[in-house]
Amino acid sequence: MMILDGAREYISAGWLWLIQNIVILNLFFSILIVFFQRRDPKSVWTWLFALNFIPVFGVVFYLLFGQDLRKSKMFRIKEVEDRLKYSARNQEQVIREYHITDSNDPVTRDYGSLALYNLETSGAVLTISNELEIFTDGEQKFEDLRQELRGAKHYIHLQYYIIKKDQVFDSIIPILTEKVREGVEVRVLADGMGGRFMPRQCWNQLKQAGIQVGIFFPPVLGRLNFRVNYRNHRKIVVIDGRVGYVGGFNIGKEYISKDPKFGYWRDTHLKIRGDAALSLQIRFALDWNYAVHENLFLFGKYFDPDFTGGEAKWEQKGADLQQEILEQLESQGKPPWSDPGYMNSDSAVGIQIISSGPDTRTKNIRDNYLELFHKAKDHIYIQTPYFVPDDAILSALKIAARSGVDVRLMIPCKPDHPFVYWATYSYAGELIGAGARCYIYENGFLHAKGIMVDGMVSCYGTANMDIRSFELNFEVNAVIYDEASTEKLEQAFLDDLPHCQELTREGYQKRKLLIRIKEQFCRLLSPLL
Repeated sequence: MMILDGAREYISAGWLWLIQNIVILNLFFSILIVFFQRRDPKSVWTWLFALNFIPVFGVVFYLLFGQDLRKSKMFRIKEVEDRLKYSARNQEQVIREYHITDSNDPVTRDYGSLALYNLETSGAVLTISNELEIFTDGEQKFEDLRQELRGAKHYIHLQYYIIKKDQVFDSIIPILTEKVREGVEVRVLADGMGGRFMPRQCWNQLKQAGIQVGIFFPPVLGRLNFRVNYRNHRKIVVIDGRVGYVGGFNIGKEYISKDPKFGYWRDTHLKIRGDAALSLQIRFALDWNYAVHENLFLFGKYFDPDFTGGEAKWEQKGADLQQEILEQLESQGKPPWSDPGYMNSDSAVGIQIISSGPDTRTKNIRDNYLELFHKAKDHIYIQTPYFVPDDAILSALKIAARSGVDVRLMIPCKPDHPFVYWATYSYAGELIGAGARCYIYENGFLHAKGIMVDGMVSCYGTANMDIRSFELNFEVNAVIYDEASTEKLEQAFLDDLPHCQELTREGYQKRKLLIRIKEQFCRLLSPLL
């Protein structure tokens, strides 16, 4: 009892000190934000508003959500960065020499500059020996995943933002433990915020079974996490370096439509068989290295599907496996993109894996969206659960709509995060005013994240169309340079339309006063959402 009374007195003294010094703290953090952090002006004004007009709680919010990690070097692994840049520079030279932008194929001609941009800014190598399968239903996606896990021979790497201890993970754990007994290496990586649903004893049970577990930004003192604003939102699975998964599905019963709160869960997930799986493996290794401090790049077996040389070092294997891909292409006499039809082959889907977050100097995924919007000539289809764009994205879409491009946005009818939902509704209304069309998905919850442009190029993955995904979350997307795959994604979009209610300009203008108030308040806070 005395200990409890002492704790209460300590907490009371802390609150009293905070209240007495709130003006000084507000001034300190205001100076820090304005002069020492390179933030977007809208974000600066929002934080200044929170600090100075929400006493005490504004400071608490800043300590939890306001840290700026974009300048931090904590994620950099120089050796790996140098190798990836070397590989990208070589591919960039090859692409330029063969004049990809002068190709007769509209995909390579119109979007070759985007491939070069991704090479230049993030070292994203364009791979073309890929097969792509698209999943829009959770039951089908997880059944396929379980089948691939059962076939693993060397290693399984799983990374999800959310992992819950329910029937979905319960169906995967026995497979993982059996593969460990067979000698397969299994690693599971979860985000500290998204993984909060997993009891600690469950993680311990996985470790006891021989499964290696990593937590990205783990909480301290129970569930307290001072980096809660920076979330690893990526969902990546790589099996033996041959098969990779990336997209919107996390691990939980709601993702197989078993949660009555959401009903049917409409999402999009990609299964990649081919060279792009290596790019996903590199992304996983970078995150794993940071979270667990185990440098997977020392071992060539994780980066070469045909590797059989035991524990040979990365350097001994010949360094960059992506460079080997380029050498194989050049040995054919000419690169495949010199063939106008190569990207339209079912067995040759062009893919670049791009990522962004506080560890990148540029907003890679946001910039890809922006470039694709600028290049659109006929139509732009967007699916996202959250539509909170920055000024550049919103302006690009409004310009496209006013220029005759068929811009269509699909968002969910129900919120899983109310503040974000009403901000989304506000921005959707502004887009409608510019001539775009907005559809409210009513057959459950829409969680798909991606865009399709002119039936030629698409970009799908883990990133929402919002400021959080552009700047704060760690995200990964696949840019798909393939007409057949993009047409499949567009057909899935069109198949969703009968399950939608269109939000018209007239209907939006008739919304109730309470909704208008919610919109304005949430939009004001949008840079923080």
